[in-house]
Amino acid sequence: MARPYSPGPKQFVFVVGDGNDQQVSVRDAQEAYVAFSAFFRGRDSDTYTIEDEPAGQSLVLMPGQGVIARIEAADQPRSEYLQVDRANRYLPSAMLFFENGYAGLDRFGQWFSDLADLDASPETRGAARAATFTTEAAAIQEVARIWADSGYVDPSDQYYVFFDSHDVGDDRAERAELLKLIESLGIERVDAPAEAAEGEVWVRTDTRLDVEFERWS
Repeated sequence: MARPYSPGPKQFVFVVGDGNDQQVSVRDAQEAYVAFSAFFRGRDSDTYTIEDEPAGQSLVLMPGQGVIARIEAADQPRSEYLQVDRANRYLPSAMLFFENGYAGLDRFGQWFSDLADLDASPETRGAARAATFTTEAAAIQEVARIWADSGYVDPSDQYYVFFDSHDVGDDRAERAELLKLIESLGIERVDAPAEAAEGEVWVRTDTRLDVEFERWS
């Protein structure tokens, strides 16, 4: 079990691999985010690492590979990897790490324990991720996570819309995962209106989703 991630003044080390590390002492997550944003934008590197040595945790941003890694070195060592489809995902991941460490990124996307898993096609990754949710409750929570990132309720209150205004080439892995999950849950997918973006997924509202989505709104 990972140690609790306590609030309060904290020390972080920002690393880019050229020996020009930066150590910061901050009062809260927002201050840490501001400091790291300046560090991130002021350098051109394939890898940026945020180290929280007292907690034994690290976040590694790898824009050169389109990957984010989170590492827990204390207690039960583990590391997980996330494929990044959009460049604007890196700094939000840092903010979540500053707020609540390794656990803060639980709901950020599709994490895999093996970096090699990211070599698979987005559709394969999505299907593999969906298969890890073996209970209805877990599957519904994962559907809610996907919806909360870019979804809304249609004004008619009859449909939930996922991937609002996204192109079909965006979020392929998460779309593949979602389609597997709604199929396993017996949730009805409907044809999107003609004016909808090609990447949107529309489903009929479901009382099971209603309850979970309320928690994410």
